Amino acid sequence: MKLEGQVALVTGSSQGIGQAIAIRLAQEGASVVINYRSHPEGAEETLSKVKAAGGQCHMVDGFTVQADTGMVADVQRMIADSITHFGRLDILVNNAGIEKNADFWDVTEADYDAVMNVNLKGVFFATQSFAKHLMETKHPGKVINISSVHEELPFPHFAAYCASKGGLKMLTRNLAVELAPFGITINNVAPGAIETPINTKLLNDPEKLGALLSNIPLGRLGKPADVASIVTFLASAESDYVTGTTFFVDGGLLWNYQEQ
Repeated sequence: MKLEGQVALVTGSSQGIGQAIAIRLAQEGASVVINYRSHPEGAEETLSKVKAAGGQCHMVDGFTVQADTGMVADVQRMIADSITHFGRLDILVNNAGIEKNADFWDVTEADYDAVMNVNLKGVFFATQSFAKHLMETKHPGKVINISSVHEELPFPHFAAYCASKGGLKMLTRNLAVELAPFGITINNVAPGAIETPINTKLLNDPEKLGALLSNIPLGRLGKPADVASIVTFLASAESDYVTGTTFFVDGGLLWNYQEQ
């Protein structure tokens, strides 16, 4: 087990990609903090799967914590509660994220703030609180941000989302330099089109799904497990010399995409 004895916090892990990451980390021996904003039932489902994934490894445990990652006070409490419960925190996966679909000229301040608060500000201050813990305890640690191909690829009608992911790319590069002396690495994982509940409408529209698949050289949507696999690598000692990098998990979409 690559992560035996480690403790990981995965934000937004009550469903989808976050849930898959939490389960995979548990399979590798990590105890997992499961964060949710408004779906405690989903968090409990993740918790049961995390405990089952740990199998015979008695070191594996789980813990759920409610927090709105768009609010700094909630983020700071989430980190503190995680440390209080497990006594330590070794891995932070900033997975929670939202998007708002609107023409640029119709974007409201409220929608802009909501996207930026969760996708960028929340990541900034969660990472800050986590880094302070590691610096105080003199332990190394891993930060993995779930970004998007849209940190590079324009996505019309999602301007705020693209701006937040572009900001995340530069934040990661900057912190890679600033946190390295403390033994803290930070990297991005950038999914393309992944088969999750948020894409149910797309999956049920053959025409739109076909157009998207034509842009993906590998010819399929990604699975949450595809993302979880690279996160596990970045959380483990196998990636100790890797920092400040984005890993695209997109089946080749980024370099082949053409707006329909």
